Amino acid sequence: MISVTSLWLPILVSAVFVFVGSSIIHMVFKYHHADWKRIPSHDEVQEAMRRFSLAAGDYHVRSEAGPNFIVTIFPPGQSGMGKNLVMWFLYSVLVSVFAGYVAGAALGPGAMYLRVVQFAGTVAFCGYSLALMQHSIWYNRKWSTTLVSMFDGLIYGLLTAGAFGWLWPT
Repeated sequence: MISVTSLWLPILVSAVFVFVGSSIIHMVFKYHHADWKRIPSHDEVQEAMRRFSLAAGDYHVRSEAGPNFIVTIFPPGQSGMGKNLVMWFLYSVLVSVFAGYVAGAALGPGAMYLRVVQFAGTVAFCGYSLALMQHSIWYNRKWSTTLVSMFDGLIYGLLTAGAFGWLWPT
């Protein structure tokens, strides 16, 4: 058994790998561009919504006549991504802490690379991917969008697994 505190290096390195990997995925590859559709006459819709002065938060509208929808309102003027990027990195650290905890509880020092990859990668994949299915189940998000995001989670899991396998204590 290995304590989580002794896995601080693979935890941080894997979080950095995931952060860089996700940046490459979203800035270089274009497969996430189909995740969102543009609302026709979006300026008019935005102007109509502005009249309600809705506070930031999640809202839903359901009626027999439709359209039924769920919308998240962001705070006015929020366009920077700094806070989101910090939160994403901290989330990646948290996933890596759990991956390290499970791998450390199951394996000892000097464990075989593939065993470390198996444990850390599986937990990381679960942390990045499985809960995404709830959005398609309960909120009607396109399954294709969910599956593409889960593919990202697989990549993040593999990056995490590789970092843990590489830096596992001997």
